[in-house]
Amino acid sequence: MKSDWVIYLFLVIGLLVTALCIVFPLIHAIQLSFFHLESFVSEPKWVGLKNYSETLADPVFWRALLHGCIYAGFSIFFQVSLGIAIALVLSKSFKGQQIVRGLSLLPYLLPTVIVTLTFLWMMDGSLGIITLGLAKIGIRDVPWFETPFTAMAMVIFVSVWLWTPFVTTCFLAGLQTVPKALYDAAKVDGLGSWRTFWQVTIPVLKPILTIIVLLRAIWMFNKFEVIWLLTSGGPVGATEHLPILAYRKAFLMFNVGGGAAVATISFMILSIAVFIYFKLSPIEEK
Repeated sequence: MKSDWVIYLFLVIGLLVTALCIVFPLIHAIQLSFFHLESFVSEPKWVGLKNYSETLADPVFWRALLHGCIYAGFSIFFQVSLGIAIALVLSKSFKGQQIVRGLSLLPYLLPTVIVTLTFLWMMDGSLGIITLGLAKIGIRDVPWFETPFTAMAMVIFVSVWLWTPFVTTCFLAGLQTVPKALYDAAKVDGLGSWRTFWQVTIPVLKPILTIIVLLRAIWMFNKFEVIWLLTSGGPVGATEHLPILAYRKAFLMFNVGGGAAVATISFMILSIAVFIYFKLSPIEEK
């Protein structure tokens, strides 16, 4: 049938795009990790597992892995917590509901570069609008990006501001699928709002929540632009995680093989984490 050919055509196109944009670059990156080369046009020299052994023996790698886990962990926690809370509020009927829903998506629609540069300007030590506002109430010399703690806190804050709307949108859509009869039964049983949320809403939306947490974990662990634009991994490597370490090695330290090894190990860590995650939190088929 004609419709079958259309389906196969789109399937083939999808597979080709996936191969060209994901599979082939991944294979090439893994291949590069077994060579020593100072640029992508230099003569590669086979070194076997040397790049991996040097990377795993480097304390900077383990520090970057720890920073990546801290950044991803706290970002996911606040994004999911705030996203669910906002979605619950937006699911209620009130005047101007559609306008508020639209505005809640605004951060997610803005380019990441614009958002990060705007936050940098607002927190500038001498001209930033937030810095000047705090100075008027007696709070001066706030080290926004000068200390390890505040630098990590700021990159997490900007990330939460940017991507919480994604969680809000997904959870808000999921709330529309919860049968009203379940809430009516909860009222009859005398359950309060808090117990209704944990015993009715969360169980029904567990598959959606499982996918949301998984996607946010993968994306936040691999996020590069926010940290690079805000701190470039500083101060003194305090916000440097694996994507930035791979970039530094490949493009700033002229060690393409070492950067590819870091990226490959990061890919392997994520793959193992995803496998364990699905084992611990399987998606139940209905």
